[in-house]
Amino acid sequence: MVPFMRLTRLILTGASLLAALPAIAQLNDGKPDPEFSVPPRLDLEYALAFALDNSFAIRQAKERIKEQEGVVLEVRSAQIPNVSASGGYQRSAVEVGPTGENRYWSFNVTARQNLYTGGAVSASVKAQQLSLDAAILSFQAVINDALLDVRTRFYTVLLSREKIKVQEQNVELLQRQLQDVKNRFEAGTVSNFEVLRAEVALANAQPALITARNDYRLSIETLRQAIGYTTTSEPNVTKVPEFLGTLEFTPASFDLRSALATAREQRPDLQRLQKLTTAAEQGVIARRAGYYPNLALFGAYDWRKTAGSNNFPGERDGWTVGLSSSWDIFDGRATAGRVVQARSFLEQTKLALAESQLAVDVDVRRAISNFQQANELAEASKKVVEQAEEAVRLANARFNAGTATQLDVLTSQVDLTTARLNQLQAYYTYNVAVATTRNAMGLQDELRPTKELNYPAN
Repeated sequence: MVPFMRLTRLILTGASLLAALPAIAQLNDGKPDPEFSVPPRLDLEYALAFALDNSFAIRQAKERIKEQEGVVLEVRSAQIPNVSASGGYQRSAVEVGPTGENRYWSFNVTARQNLYTGGAVSASVKAQQLSLDAAILSFQAVINDALLDVRTRFYTVLLSREKIKVQEQNVELLQRQLQDVKNRFEAGTVSNFEVLRAEVALANAQPALITARNDYRLSIETLRQAIGYTTTSEPNVTKVPEFLGTLEFTPASFDLRSALATAREQRPDLQRLQKLTTAAEQGVIARRAGYYPNLALFGAYDWRKTAGSNNFPGERDGWTVGLSSSWDIFDGRATAGRVVQARSFLEQTKLALAESQLAVDVDVRRAISNFQQANELAEASKKVVEQAEEAVRLANARFNAGTATQLDVLTSQVDLTTARLNQLQAYYTYNVAVATTRNAMGLQDELRPTKELNYPAN
């Protein structure tokens, strides 16, 4: 018997994923609380820990493990003695016996133990145990994908928040530029056309800021969906926490050969298919058992008592012990058909495993290629921002000295805003690429919660 309470131990021995994100992250003794209040400050580690216990995908995967454990228990019941009891009451229309009674009671208890089944029972138990292991590996894959989704959604929130800051900085620069041009117009050094141009530039910057704020609101909702946070409490409907963290460029490196080897060894979906392939081999053995006889030992005790008898437990009682055997000498080739089906299923699982291995290789190659692109873009964006900031400084200095036009200043400011947005997008893409590459390799999430899951302090 494999109780569900042993789930954590099985996962820890099969993979270290839940060791990295342990049960201390659970809320309300492992039961999700839909009315859990919104924390005043939210960081990535807290979001990952919350999702580990509340993500709907993870919770459904847990239930699938419970379901498979029930199948294992059902199959294993054939390995242990089965005891059944039966009883009856009978009344005849014709009086029988020396006493003329026509009623009697009977009760029977029978125990039965399979001695030989052609290997069917043991093969079925092994197959279902392997299926349980496959369900646990599937659970690990679900956790990897769910945490990757949470990490990506959290990065999207940070990206949307920083875009708002860039657009606000752009609007502030244009507002100062407009005020400066108005002052120059009042002094008679520039024409009204310069004022009109500055006003148009400021007005054109407003839609981008409005869009950035809306993207931020929507990104929060997608993050809430990813972590599995639900609420119907009125105070929590409009409450938004302060999101901690920034999009940083921390150089990393991945080697293609080692990444491919790691993925083939640690990807839970590949390990799951390997388990299912071995289970299918046991399925062939179980189907071939139909060619052989089966043998069982049974023992029974009977009680019978007529209505007129004063004896108890009865007039006729005693033990019956014996062996029973059956052998389908000819079953119309039903067993042969089942064996053909089992062998075909085995070949299908082997093909699925080979196909998945190829898909994993392509997935790793694609992830590393995207990582290399993101790394190059992040490196290039740093230099562009520095150059754009210097260009704005020089344009303002030249404009104040009368050697540059207002158009030069506005153009340099637009270029600076574009460079900052490109840098944010490059850093976001880089961080997502790193997380995606690690997931493609089958590695656990790099964050390991080590504290109790409490709200971050203000």
